[in-house]
Amino acid sequence: MKNSGSADLTLMGGAIPPWLFQRMVDLCLPMMEALLIEHGHQQVLSRLANPFWFQSFGAVIGMDWNSSGVTTAVLAALKKAINPHAKEIGIYVCGGKGKQSMLTPQELRTIGEQTGLDGLELARNSKLTAKVDNSAVQDGHQLYIHSFLLSNTGDWTVIQQGMNPNSGTARRYHWHSEGITSFVEEPHTGICGEQHIGDILNLVDKDAKRNQEGILAMTKEKPVSILNEIPKMKLPSYCDVRAGDVNLTRLGSILWLAQEQGTQTFDELLLLKGLGPRTLQSLALVSEVLYGAPGRFSDPARFSFAHGGKSGSPFPVPTAVYDETIETLKTAVQQAKIQHSDKLKAIESLHKRALKAEDGFTPTQNLDELKEKERRDSWKYGGRSAKGWAEKPQNNQLGLFE
Repeated sequence: MKNSGSADLTLMGGAIPPWLFQRMVDLCLPMMEALLIEHGHQQVLSRLANPFWFQSFGAVIGMDWNSSGVTTAVLAALKKAINPHAKEIGIYVCGGKGKQSMLTPQELRTIGEQTGLDGLELARNSKLTAKVDNSAVQDGHQLYIHSFLLSNTGDWTVIQQGMNPNSGTARRYHWHSEGITSFVEEPHTGICGEQHIGDILNLVDKDAKRNQEGILAMTKEKPVSILNEIPKMKLPSYCDVRAGDVNLTRLGSILWLAQEQGTQTFDELLLLKGLGPRTLQSLALVSEVLYGAPGRFSDPARFSFAHGGKSGSPFPVPTAVYDETIETLKTAVQQAKIQHSDKLKAIESLHKRALKAEDGFTPTQNLDELKEKERRDSWKYGGRSAKGWAEKPQNNQLGLFE
């Protein structure tokens, strides 16, 4: 059993507005279907088990990029989007937050009865991953989210999150079934986080074998071992997107490509003509989440430039752009299902062209200028946050970007 890593996040409250959550659900399904068409079930579960990719996915669908709420939002949206189509696409999402997490074993047994998978074994795996991260590894974070995602071939990913109210942090743990070895000896590739609450008690470390035997023999040994911290993902406690959070070369090449002159010169992008630069910007970022290499998700804040964030940071959610992105991707996926994949390939080419453009690319604007432009233009695209609708700037506020 391999744990693909974990992430430390800041605890942030606030419910997701219904108008945004429904859009998250509507975008999640075609994105998952596009991933399945391109990569297959194993790769989809592998990506979900990558904490950087998962965080980038959350940002691209409109969650505040560094909030603990990314975990809740993504898993809830995936469950609502995927489960009604689970038999068709071969992916199931079980569990969730609070009381829903307790239902995971029963959900897995039911899926086992429906698919012929070993539901009892899957339920056992679910319980063991929770026990390891909540009891065998004691790092000050108590689990309150447990989700079990599996394919119709029996591969699975577990995503669970613990809370430490004293430090104001949440810690997310990712597991992936590929390369099963043992639950009780080195099941993790790393539990990360710089904010340790004293020592970490790790009874599944490879050096804790004698301690396990001692506990089973009811001795009083108390093994303490510090976990290796690979891979690390520590997110900041502030809410905004700052210069150090974004690779401006990668973002800048996408903004360049999104301009009208960027699509006029590439034949394979003609199928996306008419969408407008702002929607192409969002689609290009969605395209990278779908087709980008694993190493390209070290700056998840960049993906918030697709659809903003519910808090209005880095800018309000452009609802009109979001809706157009959903419809474009849904249409492309539906056409690909009937062997007409030209439009899906055009969306993939957005990422490929942006990737090529990065070579030697020099950004001409800084991050503050880009955020200011998005905020000033927000009213044009149906900008909306949890605080309300974006308003058109007054004449004396229009400034350089109007």
